[in-house]
Amino acid sequence: MSSLIETISTAEQFLQSVAQSEVLYGNHLPFFAAQRVAAAEEFQRIGFPTTRHEEWKYTNVAPVLKTRLRNSHPEEPQILDTVTAKKLVKSDGILVVIENGRLNAAASTLSNLPAGLTINAFSELEKDARLAKYLGNYATVKNEPFVALNTSMLFDGVAIFVEAKTVISEQIHLLVVTTSADALAVQPRLLVVLGAHAECTVTEQHLFYGETLPHFTNLVAETVCETNAKLNYIKLEDTDSKAFMVNFHQAWIERDAYLHITTLCLNGALIRNNLHIRLNDQNCNAYLNGLYIVNGNQVVDNHSLVDHAFPNCYSSELYKGIIDDHGQGVFNGKIFVRQDAQKTNAYQSNKNLLLSNNASMNTKPQLEIFADDVKCSHGATTGQIDEEALFYLRARGIGELSARALLNHAFAANVIEQIADEAIRSVMLERLDRKLDA
Repeated sequence: MSSLIETISTAEQFLQSVAQSEVLYGNHLPFFAAQRVAAAEEFQRIGFPTTRHEEWKYTNVAPVLKTRLRNSHPEEPQILDTVTAKKLVKSDGILVVIENGRLNAAASTLSNLPAGLTINAFSELEKDARLAKYLGNYATVKNEPFVALNTSMLFDGVAIFVEAKTVISEQIHLLVVTTSADALAVQPRLLVVLGAHAECTVTEQHLFYGETLPHFTNLVAETVCETNAKLNYIKLEDTDSKAFMVNFHQAWIERDAYLHITTLCLNGALIRNNLHIRLNDQNCNAYLNGLYIVNGNQVVDNHSLVDHAFPNCYSSELYKGIIDDHGQGVFNGKIFVRQDAQKTNAYQSNKNLLLSNNASMNTKPQLEIFADDVKCSHGATTGQIDEEALFYLRARGIGELSARALLNHAFAANVIEQIADEAIRSVMLERLDRKLDA
């Protein structure tokens, strides 16, 4: 066991762990061994990114590599129970607890699931053909260092399957939590597959429970929406000032399917989101909305790629940021329209408020269009609070601090208000108010 929990503090030691990954994890998910080995080789080839890499130009991962961490392992202790987990999420629904990188079934509410819904650890599905069919076949490891790192160390994960023509009315709440008494590096893996004409809502919440320690979460999620499926997905990244997080999400959308993803970045030392959407047949619809509130010395980086591979598809993307103190925001959004993707409609907007002279924002919206019959647009704005609007509120007896808070809330809230589920929307607005008032 000692080799499994070897302390890691540098990129070289991460590389050593990856090189030994098949020795450490080879007894787990044997059908996945070839992909694990290929991922390890790719990670050893490319290593960790630096600011010399274009895709990481404004996000330095050196603080992660300089922090003394240890790798999670298959027998990592888990302490949460259902009562505590429910208090942490503060919302209703089907609770799925992913503690220290693997499923905590005892703290989850997985009994009496609705018909047509299955939620299991990968280790429970090794003989299930669906796992081998989907797992690792969407999130590519090529030139993606953190996907390669996650895949090379994959020993378990959580799979959610919604059968065809099944509508799940309750939200599925994924609580991704670290509870270790040590500074821990975890590699959670998620797989969500909706069959044809299926519908569900998933909330993915990240936090740390216990004494605040440095920790690193490197999550990879693969979601598949088959014909005419409908998925609403909310990411709530509201952890603590010592949290490092890389979150890679690959979504695959088939004919007539609908995907709505909202990403809320409210707290964390360093957060990097990579959201890749593939519109893989005609009449797909994808909506990407994001909100990031950055203060202190926090760094939040949102990278998105919407790949229009077929004609007659629609995508809309709106990201907003409020950056204060010495906070740093990054947005890089790419819309890629392939040659055969005629009649594409794709829109992208990034808007930012800087509340401090020391705050910074780097934004880069991109269009790569190889079809000629399309409607595409993108734009970005970065500025300060509208002084005329501030004067208008103050002239009506509202104090300056309250007036600024109202304007910040109005700027940010319309991202959350696009969440379809009223109960989830209410919870997220409450968290937004708490963050803006802090």
